[in-house]
Amino acid sequence: MQKGLQSVDYLVFFFYFIVVAGYGYWIYQQKKSKQASSTDFFLAEGSLTWWAIGASMIASNISAEQFIGMAGNGFKMGLAISAYEWMAAATLIIVAVFFMPIYLKNKIFTMPQFLKQRYNSTVSTVMAIFWLILYVVVNLTSILYLGALAITTISGIDFTLCMWGLAFFAVVITLGGMKVIGFTDVIQVFFLILGGLCTTYLALTLVSQQFGEVGALEGLKQMFTRADDHFHMILKKDNPNFTSLPGLAVLIGGMWIVNLNYWGCNQYITQRALGASLPVAREGLLFAGFLKILMPVIVVIPGIAAYVLYQNGMFQKEMLGGDGTVNPDHAYPVLLNLLPPGLKGLSFAALTAAIVASLAGKANSISTIFTLDIYQKFFKKDATEQELVTTGRIVIVIAMILAIVISPFLGIDKKGGFDFIQEMTGYVSPGIFAVFLLGFFWKRANSAGAMVATIGSVVISLILKDFPDWTGIYDAPIYSSFLDSEGKHIIPFLDRMAITFVICVLMMAILGLADSSTKENPKALVVDASMFKTTQGFAIGAGAIITLLVILYATFW
Repeated sequence: MQKGLQSVDYLVFFFYFIVVAGYGYWIYQQKKSKQASSTDFFLAEGSLTWWAIGASMIASNISAEQFIGMAGNGFKMGLAISAYEWMAAATLIIVAVFFMPIYLKNKIFTMPQFLKQRYNSTVSTVMAIFWLILYVVVNLTSILYLGALAITTISGIDFTLCMWGLAFFAVVITLGGMKVIGFTDVIQVFFLILGGLCTTYLALTLVSQQFGEVGALEGLKQMFTRADDHFHMILKKDNPNFTSLPGLAVLIGGMWIVNLNYWGCNQYITQRALGASLPVAREGLLFAGFLKILMPVIVVIPGIAAYVLYQNGMFQKEMLGGDGTVNPDHAYPVLLNLLPPGLKGLSFAALTAAIVASLAGKANSISTIFTLDIYQKFFKKDATEQELVTTGRIVIVIAMILAIVISPFLGIDKKGGFDFIQEMTGYVSPGIFAVFLLGFFWKRANSAGAMVATIGSVVISLILKDFPDWTGIYDAPIYSSFLDSEGKHIIPFLDRMAITFVICVLMMAILGLADSSTKENPKALVVDASMFKTTQGFAIGAGAIITLLVILYATFW
């Protein structure tokens, strides 16, 4: 196995860097002569096309935790982890049809802005501060840390140098604003998909060669035969990974909360579409949905291939972690080290593209929330457009430096990036989604209920994570509980989210109904059926996605 990059790999990577940086600089120059505008910097002022919106959403979503973490989960549990990707495709249709009209009709720039309009300034400010902490401490740091860890494993470049290099590259792109991010993300996605498919093709070819066959299709057939247990989407209760993906919960339970909150109530993601017209925004989300269906081919199938190769005796030492046990997160870097020169550089560029695009998108969202919801609101209400843009750029640099400084202290590498992010955000996702959902569609939702749900989500999640055994709650038939390695009861993550969400909705309903002023709530949104009508083209595209998902789940049930 050839570790490190060869000269031709560096040339391929340099070509990628020049294309992305050059294109981004050209876009920036096109706008440089015009007056700086906060809506242009933060939302691209409606200039993003549907394909740029869709590509940018995927580029910001796919990062090291997907390439490394989901490939590792593919190695460990198989195709079932694809539920996060394929359920997201269905979620994007719901967001496009029901959420986007509400955001755009009310001219929403940020998620805290929506909360201020629908509830009050206190809810908005608390949520803005909370999101800033979450985005910097959890998301930005984990993306940067895991990205640098993956790159140093593959290339041999010093870890600290990798962190600073990735941060610098992302800052250069982010300082140009959302328009630069959006259009450069199209190139990022091109490299991401091309390099990812090359890695998948090589992995399947290696599998076929190990068993005396030739070709990627033969390799896939061998994987179906030799790792049949890795090709089931719905895990049974006796599966050791059931606590991560508890059976039908991926179809009718907590997985919907994960995805609807992420794709519909997340500044980091929705920001790409908030500056566009409704038809363009919907087409962009639909395009992102099609790309999500493709993602498991790039990030999960290689992990299953690595599992089959490992079971056949390959890279036994390379898959071991520092404690001497198999570390599934080594699967993707190990595969990349098997690539021939040139292709390895392309896949290395794909991984870098995923990391940099996610960093840039996350930093821009941090900048947007701080500038529009904290700085302009509390520090300088009369700030000029230029001052807002300048502040936004300063915040981008500060956030990236903070991520570099604090990331080594979070223990991300021990937890695993994908699991780390899911667990941390899972404490608050149920409450946030309840606040948004009822805020959209129930006029009696009030600010007291929003505050209780937001804070209560964390409290309830912590209680359910470590509920005392003597309560007998674990014998309840509505969900499954398990014993961990220490003999303590645990509730599966997705089940815990579903229970928390239901409790948050009930608390909001009680407080809303108890408040007589909400009967004629002036803050309630105007919602009518005409807002949710779609074009025939959108309906056909959405139908195609749903049909593909039904076929996939029926095939790999």
